[in-house]
Amino acid sequence: MTTAEGPTAAKSGSAATDKFKSERVTADTSPERLAAIAKDALDALNEVILKHEVSYPEYRVFKQWLIDVGEGGEWPLFLDVFVEHSVEEVLARSRKGTKGSIEGPYYVPGAPELPARCTMPMREEDEKATPLVFSGQVTDLDGNGLGGAEIELWHADEQGYYSQFAPHLPEWNLRGTIITDAEGRYEITTIQPAPYKIPTDGPTGRFIEAQNGHPWRPAHLHLLVSHPGKASITTQLYFKGGEWVDDDVASATKPDLILDPHKGEDGRNRVVYNFALDPED
Repeated sequence: MTTAEGPTAAKSGSAATDKFKSERVTADTSPERLAAIAKDALDALNEVILKHEVSYPEYRVFKQWLIDVGEGGEWPLFLDVFVEHSVEEVLARSRKGTKGSIEGPYYVPGAPELPARCTMPMREEDEKATPLVFSGQVTDLDGNGLGGAEIELWHADEQGYYSQFAPHLPEWNLRGTIITDAEGRYEITTIQPAPYKIPTDGPTGRFIEAQNGHPWRPAHLHLLVSHPGKASITTQLYFKGGEWVDDDVASATKPDLILDPHKGEDGRNRVVYNFALDPED
């Protein structure tokens, strides 16, 4: 995904790292819990070293690679692709509502607010892509509509690029915060995104290439759905029959998150998907 205008690993990595660092985060983790997690993590790593009889040259390559990932600002990219899905799975165990998925490194807060029935911000070039009308309702677990719920939607364009991570795109291209109507309903006109490769010209790409892996993510919509008094849900929605749905580099797809759009009378692809939110934790 490296072009004259597109994002390189270094540019995407530094952008993701800068956005993450701008909001310092904390967790209410006791010293005892931290010690237990650290011990198990290090025990697991050392067991891998012993099991595979890792050599000193391999160990030194590993150290250099860790340094390269940090210097390239790629830790958000690497961790979101290869680790976040397990953290999300832990969260999902406590939820009964709509299935979640990973947030990924390309979320940007503060997207422009849009009404319940709207068209996503897009360029004239985007309008030539496959149109998608995405509608549904946000409810609680009992099916009651949640008026004024917020649906933050962001996704790649037809070439697989995200705004704010590709310099040739307008700042809020294909990003918006949709406010549902009084019954929690919404209808969003956008385009179907393309599958894309995570940036491969940095240490994350070298990690994948060295093991003959692939860097592809299936086409998907990112969503963060929230309402006062309810637990927000971060998820991704994929497209039935799409490339890489069954072989996602980020291991983030789930059967409940597959859309199956059908062409409407107006020639636009249409799909309905509802969100059910759990009570706030």
